[in-house]
Amino acid sequence: MEREIHPIPPLWNEESRILILGSFPSVKSREGRFFYHHPRNRFWAVMAKVLECPVPETVEEKKEMLLAHRTALWDVAASCSIHGSSDSSIRDVVPNDLGEILEHANINQIFTNGTTAFRLYRKYTEPITGRPAICLPSTSPANAAWSLQRLEGEWYRIRTYLDEQPAEADL
Repeated sequence: MEREIHPIPPLWNEESRILILGSFPSVKSREGRFFYHHPRNRFWAVMAKVLECPVPETVEEKKEMLLAHRTALWDVAASCSIHGSSDSSIRDVVPNDLGEILEHANINQIFTNGTTAFRLYRKYTEPITGRPAICLPSTSPANAAWSLQRLEGEWYRIRTYLDEQPAEADL
């Protein structure tokens, strides 16, 4: 098992209203230096459907889509021991510090992408932030029990929190 350090900075701005947290980047994401980089991960297709946008293809399009819809993105773990991309192998977690995001963006709700991210958030981060997260089903290809359509239905819950408060620019 290798000790890995998170290579991707958080994606957010002061207009962000929701924060989606994964557990730790996959091998493909670490190589590509961006979130959900594995071509079979359904995150970008799910978010495009929920946000009613075309599926982004480039890293820049992905960033633009999320930021335009007031969505921040990061992972719970700043570093950990992990075997490949296996969430079940994650050990020795050092959590990311969410302080800057939570201090400068008006985050209405924190969501996790899957149960491992949720478990890690509850153990390491929620005691610091005092903010509960909502666990959404993982978009990973390893979560084959969930069809794309079923994922989209569950993930649509984030719309409530995006629409809850307008960004200051909208006031």
